[in-house]
Amino acid sequence: MTMRIGCLFGTFDPPHLGHVALAQHMLSTCELDQVWLVVTPQNPFKTDRQLSPDEHRLAMTRLAVRGVDGLVASGFEIDLPRPSYTVDSLRFMRHRWPDHTFSLIIGSDNLASFHRWKDAEDILEHHELLVYPRDGFQEHLAASAFHGHPGLRIVTEAPMLPLSSTEIRRRIRAWEPVDDLLPPAVLSYIRQHRLYNP
Repeated sequence: MTMRIGCLFGTFDPPHLGHVALAQHMLSTCELDQVWLVVTPQNPFKTDRQLSPDEHRLAMTRLAVRGVDGLVASGFEIDLPRPSYTVDSLRFMRHRWPDHTFSLIIGSDNLASFHRWKDAEDILEHHELLVYPRDGFQEHLAASAFHGHPGLRIVTEAPMLPLSSTEIRRRIRAWEPVDDLLPPAVLSYIRQHRLYNP
């Protein structure tokens, strides 16, 4: 069965309600059959912090989307050769699931630096980019070398994500409440495995 898949790549350390809301919005407004939350290894551009173990991040992402129609947690990228580049993962996906089409969901901050991504032109040749707004949205568009590209779709009505995994980790280390930021099952998992504790 051919499906149109939106791909939201991230470390999801941890996955939060903003990720789920964004994925649901893209699913409902961008003619997608599913949105895959793809758990990634270390970002080649972000080597300044240690990630939680892959199995914890994948388990939390599965819990975050459990019971949410159309959202799927995927851990295939964890098993690919590293360093992990999005273009290589997308090539793998086209080969592994040739009947599906894959659109790449990115924030406007990533669009601003997209020209620095490995083989950015190749990504745009094979995949639509669905871009959601981040703080500094207009500046990101102005800085993008690809703004106006026919393979780009700016989803301006997508919800802004005021929260970040970085802030959630800080709050947990500081023993501040995060109950309204995380799916309950994810919070239970974090507490059970004592993730992010000082």
